[in-house]
Amino acid sequence: MVNQQKELKKLIKRLEGVRGRHTELVTVYVPAGYKISDISTQLRNEQGTAINIKSKAVRKNVTGALDKIIQHLKLYKETPENGLALFSGNVSENEGVTDIDIWAIEPPEKLNVKLYWCDQTFELAPLRHMMKEKEVYGLLVMDTKEATLGMLRGKNILVLKNLQSIVPGKAGKGGQSQQRYERVRNGLIHDFYKVIGETVKAAFSEELKGIIIGGPGPSKNDFHDGRFLEIVMKKKILGIKDVGYTDEHGLQELVEKSQDILAESAVSKEKELVKKFFFELQSDSGKVTYGVQSVLKALEIGAVDMVLISEDLEYTEIEYQCSCGSAGKKFIKNDRLKEVTCQKCSQPIQLMGQRDIVEAFEELVTSHGTEIEVISRDTREGEQLYQMGGIGAILRYKL
Repeated sequence: MVNQQKELKKLIKRLEGVRGRHTELVTVYVPAGYKISDISTQLRNEQGTAINIKSKAVRKNVTGALDKIIQHLKLYKETPENGLALFSGNVSENEGVTDIDIWAIEPPEKLNVKLYWCDQTFELAPLRHMMKEKEVYGLLVMDTKEATLGMLRGKNILVLKNLQSIVPGKAGKGGQSQQRYERVRNGLIHDFYKVIGETVKAAFSEELKGIIIGGPGPSKNDFHDGRFLEIVMKKKILGIKDVGYTDEHGLQELVEKSQDILAESAVSKEKELVKKFFFELQSDSGKVTYGVQSVLKALEIGAVDMVLISEDLEYTEIEYQCSCGSAGKKFIKNDRLKEVTCQKCSQPIQLMGQRDIVEAFEELVTSHGTEIEVISRDTREGEQLYQMGGIGAILRYKL
């Protein structure tokens, strides 16, 4: 499933970069259990309709894309278990030139939508939905003055709602007036807690792995111990933490202080690995290295315990050969792919194959008996790794 998710993410990123000059990019979703033959029949009918498109160029591109998909469908005797998503269109960057390409993927989850769509972009919403992180936590930071609800989805904190109360401060007059003042104040607190409970019910209606509550002082505990949450929501509470703020900063602090609770979640695992890398780097222990070539050398001698690589790292592994007889593999920055020359004779080389750096390193670590962790840029630590080159290694021993 992990590899399928990575492949899906790479495909979505690639397809997001494709733009048609007109409504000529074709998207087809075949739902699980649907007959391939019925889809082929529908697309042949659409081909017949496309003949009526006024623009000759658009008509040629649409019918060409449909033909590519129809021919590809002939490879399947039946629809794959989870369905099939197909995308085709003219990817030529030159006006008037036709270069019809096709992409097909068997999704990692059951596809329930049936769709034929022509547009200037591919329709990717059903696939993006499958990319949503499955580990989702509800977050609540609060006191008697303010409450902020958020959601931790994978590594991203999303602010959902901020509530402000009308509860006055504790200061009041003495005697009978003080007692009356406290009764009124306690009633307003009670009402505010009820509003928070109702908001939690509405905001956290989706399936959550758990809820974490935080805030300064005893308010969070009073809220938890009172009858302000439905039983189903109360059962989801994983912990209560002391934090200093009740706004968006409080949500971030709550996640930081809940590492014990989130120990198995993606955000915690990534942060701890990258923190370990930078700790070793700053302490000059000699037990880390970074940069593509340095990590490759450490891998070759079996010194690497864990490779950390940024998911957005814009490098590609190319396999090449040159007319001078030189050949091999090497990693190149994506913006230099069109200008790669032979190191031996300085002439342009012929690309024989290429693949994403993450895919290449996943194969390398397997052959060298080590591990790899793909690090997102969604955390401060992840962005720091990306800015210093996007790839590093925690070593088994000092080099």
